Amino acid sequence: MDSHATSAALGRIAPSRTNAMTDRAIELRAAGRDIISLSVGEPDFPTPPHVIAAAKAALDTGQTRYTAVPGTLALREAAALHFQRDLGLAVPPSQVIVTAGGKQAIFEALLATLNPGDEVLIPSPWWVSYPEIVRFAGASVVDLPTQASSGFRITPDQLASAITPATRWLLLNSPGNPTGATYPAAELRALGDVLRRFTRVLVLSDDIYAPLRYGGGAHATLAVECPDLADRVLTVSGVSKSHAMTGFRIGVSAGPEWLIKAMAKLQSHNSGNPCSIAQAAATAALAGPQEFLADWRERFRARRDKVVAAINAIPGLSTPVPDGAFYCMIDAAPLMERFGDDEALALHLLEHGVAVVAASAFGGAQGFRISFAADDAVLDEALRRIAAALA
Repeated sequence: MDSHATSAALGRIAPSRTNAMTDRAIELRAAGRDIISLSVGEPDFPTPPHVIAAAKAALDTGQTRYTAVPGTLALREAAALHFQRDLGLAVPPSQVIVTAGGKQAIFEALLATLNPGDEVLIPSPWWVSYPEIVRFAGASVVDLPTQASSGFRITPDQLASAITPATRWLLLNSPGNPTGATYPAAELRALGDVLRRFTRVLVLSDDIYAPLRYGGGAHATLAVECPDLADRVLTVSGVSKSHAMTGFRIGVSAGPEWLIKAMAKLQSHNSGNPCSIAQAAATAALAGPQEFLADWRERFRARRDKVVAAINAIPGLSTPVPDGAFYCMIDAAPLMERFGDDEALALHLLEHGVAVVAASAFGGAQGFRISFAADDAVLDEALRRIAAALA
């Protein structure tokens, strides 16, 4: 056997294409090119001062040792507060696990429960890592395609027809990446009516963008709308998007005790506890002042409206108004005869100074995703370049 051969599991996955486009933009900038990156999902606002202060205090007071594998009690209590306050989900700290970002939680939940032959239902367009994690675990991806015309949401009939005896998980993301779509409470309850008939199916509810919603009313999540299903729902959240803490790498998840223990068992071997300093900062983020979020939401909303109007004014492009997060999923089907596919279109825009991500990276087609988590002047220039590139 070749000494350079990698595992079969690694061979089943591809690198993250959102990270790849960001890396390419960095390379071009290093070569002297003027590139605006709208490819990465990262708030451009500074991390709140009280969070930075908490990280400094943790360093100054020597909080630099191992913590409990599933996280400090203080952070698990703060996370339980967050789930109750922001999602309406009441859970004790014993049913919360802290991970190195939400991505690690998804890895652990799926790897701890999937076996070869299992199937995982994923609505598309999907976040790029969902199908890759499923494939790494040796299970099969079942695509549930959605369209802008249906709000990028699956229907109960679509769910029921996709479930088989092999189905193990349904992955739901609301507000969604890359579409910004959200599931109203009534639609979640309708999906719950289907799930009650299939007791083997677990649900991963990725709610990390919940604090960044632009519609009225409270955020809806499956474990709250269908409490009788809560013993098979893992709700994933974190501080990366809501508190501009992407580099801190802290995710928090709530779920049934058996699943949290299984994830902690895996975490005890693959990483141990998350960074102690980042945990102290995240405790301050989740338990501390939240008033700044109202200002952030309004600024994101104004950017969203600017981007939607500008994109819909460019011939060949169209986008619906996203309900949450900070992405627009842009349809460019009328341009495919000119460019061939969405990858070629994304490369064309990169050559004109704007990094975007092709829709095919998300299981979509004939379009691209942009992030509007950027300064207004930067967005204005990026939109001008996109229009010029396609003129």
